Amino acid sequence: MAFIRKRRLERELYSRERFSLLLLNLEEYYFEQHTANHIVNKGCRDERYNPPCIHSFTGVVPVSDTSPILCLFFFTVPSRKFRGSLKICSKSIIFEPDDNNQPIIKIPLRDCISIKAPEDHEASNPFTRDTSGGISVVCNQAFLIKERNIIAPYKTVRGKSEHLFQLDVAGKLGDVVQTLHQLYRASCLDKMGDQAAMITAILQSRLARTSFDKNRFQSISETLHMECKAEMVTPLVTNPGHVCVTDANLYFQPLNGYPKPVVQITLQNVRRIYKRRHGLMPLGLEVFCTENDLCSDIYLKFYNYQDRDELYYLIATYIENHITEHTAESYMLQWQRGHISNYQYLLHLNNLADRSCNDLSQYPVFPWIIADYSSSVLDLTKPETFRDLSKPIGALNKERLDRLLKRYQEMAEPKFMYGSHYSSPGYVLFYLVRVAPEYMLCLQNGKFDHADRMFNSLAETWRNCLDGATDFKELIPEFYENDSSFLVNSLKLDLGKRQGGKMVEDVELPPWASGPDDFLQKSQEALESQYVSEHLHEWIDIIFGYKQKGGEAVAAHNVFHPLTYEGGVDLNSILDPNEKVALLTQILEFGQTPKQLFTTPHPRRIIPKLKTLSRASSHSVSIAEAPVSPNEESFEDLTEESISLAWNNIAKLKLDGQYKIHKEAVTGIAVTSNGSSVFTTSQDSTLKMFSKESKTIQRSVSFSNMALSSCLILPGDTTVISSSWDNHIYFYSVAFGRQQDTLMGHDDAVSKICWRDGRLYSASWDSTVKVWHCAPGETLSNKKHQFELLAELEHDVSVNTMDLNAANTLLASGTKEGTMSVWDVATATLLHQVPCHSGTVFDAAFSPDSRHLLSTGEDSCFKVIDVQTGMLISSVSTDEPQRCLKWDGNIILSGSHSGDLLVWDLVLGKVTERIKAHAGAVVSMWMSEQCSSVITGGEDRQLIFWKLQY
Repeated sequence: MAFIRKRRLERELYSRERFSLLLLNLEEYYFEQHTANHIVNKGCRDERYNPPCIHSFTGVVPVSDTSPILCLFFFTVPSRKFRGSLKICSKSIIFEPDDNNQPIIKIPLRDCISIKAPEDHEASNPFTRDTSGGISVVCNQAFLIKERNIIAPYKTVRGKSEHLFQLDVAGKLGDVVQTLHQLYRASCLDKMGDQAAMITAILQSRLARTSFDKNRFQSISETLHMECKAEMVTPLVTNPGHVCVTDANLYFQPLNGYPKPVVQITLQNVRRIYKRRHGLMPLGLEVFCTENDLCSDIYLKFYNYQDRDELYYLIATYIENHITEHTAESYMLQWQRGHISNYQYLLHLNNLADRSCNDLSQYPVFPWIIADYSSSVLDLTKPETFRDLSKPIGALNKERLDRLLKRYQEMAEPKFMYGSHYSSPGYVLFYLVRVAPEYMLCLQNGKFDHADRMFNSLAETWRNCLDGATDFKELIPEFYENDSSFLVNSLKLDLGKRQGGKMVEDVELPPWASGPDDFLQKSQEALESQYVSEHLHEWIDIIFGYKQKGGEAVAAHNVFHPLTYEGGVDLNSILDPNEKVALLTQILEFGQTPKQLFTTPHPRRIIPKLKTLSRASSHSVSIAEAPVSPNEESFEDLTEESISLAWNNIAKLKLDGQYKIHKEAVTGIAVTSNGSSVFTTSQDSTLKMFSKESKTIQRSVSFSNMALSSCLILPGDTTVISSSWDNHIYFYSVAFGRQQDTLMGHDDAVSKICWRDGRLYSASWDSTVKVWHCAPGETLSNKKHQFELLAELEHDVSVNTMDLNAANTLLASGTKEGTMSVWDVATATLLHQVPCHSGTVFDAAFSPDSRHLLSTGEDSCFKVIDVQTGMLISSVSTDEPQRCLKWDGNIILSGSHSGDLLVWDLVLGKVTERIKAHAGAVVSMWMSEQCSSVITGGEDRQLIFWKLQY
């Protein structure tokens, strides 16, 4: 559990120090610290307040005829001096005693009456014997924190009191008092915007007077690339300082030296880097040195986007050769193919949608999965066990939704259905208060929530999310991880007493969970269950996808306040600083909707064959999905196993012969069923028949003086069909060695042909794909083929390639302008048209299960389309154009422009093997049904045979 692990690490690193930035108010800065003594005026002691085991008390004593002063007494230390550290913050003064039994004292500057260095002649001056370094602070209110080092709600000391501090370094007294006077004046301003502006000016002045200490570099040989001002972001607080990036390291030096003088990250260790939206502004940058962890190594907020973008560029440039940048689409492909779990996929989507555990207003959001919190046994085979993932929390209860919709319809613009969000800082800490109590105290001004409103019970919380008028919260990742400590009050916190007298202790679990660990284990099983795998895409549509905004959101009853959406407000357009601060505070406390990642319906996960699917897509592929008995091992199963084995070893292709049989590039390859004869076409206008056994050319035919573009062999191996740039398609009789027929079917070059189930499919530069029914001719009587045009698929530009899926129900076409189209063959209707490439599509192929469509183009990219939704789900840069390809849905074998054969791991987006092949571009490729033999043709006029050896 990333958040909890991080908290534990912090406690280990800084266990001796009770102070933390969480003692500050929201949007407050910690500027500096000074070793000092807190001195209690002996004359203020009142013996009536001396109960046993109490370490501090208050009393009112007169110090003049008219001015009673409330004094803070520490009677357990005879010297009346308490040594510690004085912290100067933008909105408060904090004193941390060295003695852990004594409370930390926090004095809000807005509650101060006077701040001064006492004069020697003052009668009540406690510094009479040592006048150096003394500061007197008189206030109306102070807070006592962590008394006896116990995390608990702050104690409030009200009434006029004086606090006296003596600095160890007396020479700093003037600067400290001057700083306190500046900050005090800021705190006395009436409007929050004016306060923020003055504090920002003070902060920027301090940053301008300092710079990064170059002595902190790890090596004297490091080269500085950039230095700028920024703030390190942690939950609820930010810490200003200086960022520095060299050729080897990223550094952050806090202005106040807290929690350590320098944070250093080795660039070589960086694995991921994300630009972030922080405070509704594009100013954040988060750096990860891990692949899958939820929490980053550093989160920085910059004062302008130019600095942020420059630092991003420097780091990204360094790491681009070390890692592959993943997009939402690439993770989608991994998830669909089962390479990552539901949990991992949601984690990646949260990261890409600006969700971060360092920003509680944008904390990662996970769904409620289980709807049964009363049964003694959790049955994950029953659909009613699960929450309806197609609806937001607010729409799960119809009666409540009807009330909300009635209010929505009567509401003036801007309209919204829900008055609270599904994720906010308060909700995150509602779940995590038992492991992060100091965060809750920080958020709620030193108090825990009312005991009856705490996270007391899973069943109770779920009921309230279903029935509550204003409760629409989802869950957080911790519910699907392995650390159950957030469910247990292991810190023995006093979280209050509920109505009925019961103390708030551990979270009450459902009957089906034997304990916290068992609850998390079953929650993980539910998240990865078949039901959730089949329906998770519906929840993604609501939270990250096309149902997040606009008309689809209204139809899905998924409309929140406009200010929660990215772009809902432009802070730069708001000139009034007070309005800007108020608006920002409101939004940050209310919560924010994730960045929208998808604008079309999210594809479903591909369920393994042994699992039945609950429902089929309207454009589902015609692939058998019926479950197979584990005791049956059909010939088809053995074939699939051998094909899978071949693809897993495809990098072991070995040269099995090469022959130069054409005068120009080899454009098409077809092989007879017994593998003895290979037919090839070429730009030299010839069709050749090559004998693999004798290694000689047995036939050479020329139909015209124009280039031939592709060829195929009809079942029975008696007829070869070739397509030509002269607009014609030629039928050649193998048995009689002559041209048998000509189909003059296009008005421009025919770029590719396919044959399936007695139908001929032809693609052409005349912007069409045509479907023909061909009745075979009778060669002896010289009767021609009978051609019937069944369908004409019209495009806007020239069609360069095409492919049919395994069931012959879908056809894909790629154009010279880079568009991929998917057609329903039965109805000749266009299902999807996706702009994929900038330039010509060279080749395209459906995956064996017909779920995905892969294309390669002139722009040196692989693109993957989800066939069901038409969504472009992956884009992989290939450095150079790949001219032809074969793939199994995960692994790609491609022929490159430079002549090499490349083996790609599509999920990882990288080359796993490079095989030297042709001296020019590889433009045609044939693969056997068992995927154990490959033949390639190139611009170098070579025909190369490959054999898989493993």
